[in-house]
Amino acid sequence: MRITPSILNADLANLNAEIGRIPSSDMIHLDVMDQRFVPNMTFGLPMVESIRKGTAKQLDLHLMIEECDRLAPAYAEAGADSVTFHVEASNAPIRLARELRRLGARAGMGLRPATPIEPYADMIGELDMVLLMTVEPGFGGQGFLDLVLPKIERTRKLVSASGLDIWIQVDGGVSPATIERCVDAGADTFVAGSAVFNAQDPDAMVNALRDQAIVRCGH
Repeated sequence: MRITPSILNADLANLNAEIGRIPSSDMIHLDVMDQRFVPNMTFGLPMVESIRKGTAKQLDLHLMIEECDRLAPAYAEAGADSVTFHVEASNAPIRLARELRRLGARAGMGLRPATPIEPYADMIGELDMVLLMTVEPGFGGQGFLDLVLPKIERTRKLVSASGLDIWIQVDGGVSPATIERCVDAGADTFVAGSAVFNAQDPDAMVNALRDQAIVRCGH
């Protein structure tokens, strides 16, 4: 059970300090948006390169951008430990996943809430992680979409059938009120933004969410 806080809800003017507030996190989740694939813009490669220099924590890049086939490899070259592209924006997802792995990054594939997993079942072995959005991508602080839970269950069946160590990450509206439903459906990696950075003690929330997931998984 991994907690990967999203800095989208942190103080972007003091990122190194904000990352320092969550030492117990498993990875740092960075949302890159281009105002084309999603109606919001955050930051790009220069900011990621700067963050990489300032922390030894593993960086979990979530690219909500068009032209990811062309642009995503640069984020792996910049030192991202995991790079997730959206399959809706990729013309050659298998080739891209292999290129990310070749560059030393974990290859993740993201799906919007309405995108089914089944068309990509045969390429599951090319991936290290499947990210299932539980809100519409683009903005933090949205409400969790329960309608994605059956897709998490179907993804878990595909991963289990493959026999491979492929993480299932959920992103959007993850909080103490929703994480148990995600665990029950089969997720094992959780992006939490506002739940962590709006907490009085962000690191305590990271640990509380992980403990809650572990306890639920043991039931």
